Amino acid sequence: MKILTIDVGNTSSHYGIVAGETVTDTGHFPTDGFRGGESKAFAALIEPLLNGVSGISFCSVVPAINAHLEASVRRFNLPIFHLTYKSCHGLDLAYPHPEEIGQDRLANAIAVQQYYGVPAIILDMGTAVTFDIITSAGYEGGIIAPGLAVMTRYLHEQTALLPELSEADLLNVEGAIGKSTVHAMRLGVAVGFSGMIDALLARVLTELKTRGEAEPVVLSTGGSIANLTKDWADKSHFVEDLTLMGLAVAFGRQV
Repeated sequence: MKILTIDVGNTSSHYGIVAGETVTDTGHFPTDGFRGGESKAFAALIEPLLNGVSGISFCSVVPAINAHLEASVRRFNLPIFHLTYKSCHGLDLAYPHPEEIGQDRLANAIAVQQYYGVPAIILDMGTAVTFDIITSAGYEGGIIAPGLAVMTRYLHEQTALLPELSEADLLNVEGAIGKSTVHAMRLGVAVGFSGMIDALLARVLTELKTRGEAEPVVLSTGGSIANLTKDWADKSHFVEDLTLMGLAVAFGRQV
């Protein structure tokens, strides 16, 4: 069964065709493009991909967009599924306020539960870095920390003389002592970012071990994984389209 999956983000939405663990025809579309008449552009973009597709599954962190998105794809006469905390069948939510869980994080958890097993720790490296912990009890909660883009932009915006770094500036940073302002910033952000992730992961692992949980699988997704130091990146299994995979699984679990 092939499913068109759409992950609506704050500025950009990611889509793809998912069949099991295989994700093809991926792309991005501006989230604001779903509004009004502009949504026709999205329908024209995806129409050639829909041969053999059984349904459409989406999650969203922008509630104001949801009705526009559904209107843009209704013309294809395919079942439309919206993943929310109320519709995530097969995943227990061991969380005091499930309505606060990001829908993309639910999709990640469902994909991991289906294909990699629990316990598991998921790291999603986007604008924010999120940790999500899934155990035999279900989705338990997580951690939210600033992502690389937030760190670099904040340094630039809150100081008069520090430039703004690109993600490319943070790859393959050498040495330990900065020999220029930019070099010092690159070290501070690149090595500091990896150190932050490492410390957070260690804390979660300790918590799970103290509780007697089995050794968890650690998965990562999101573009900023490339900016972690190599010794850290080797500690996780990278899955590029984890959210889209989870949306397809969630579609298939509908009662």
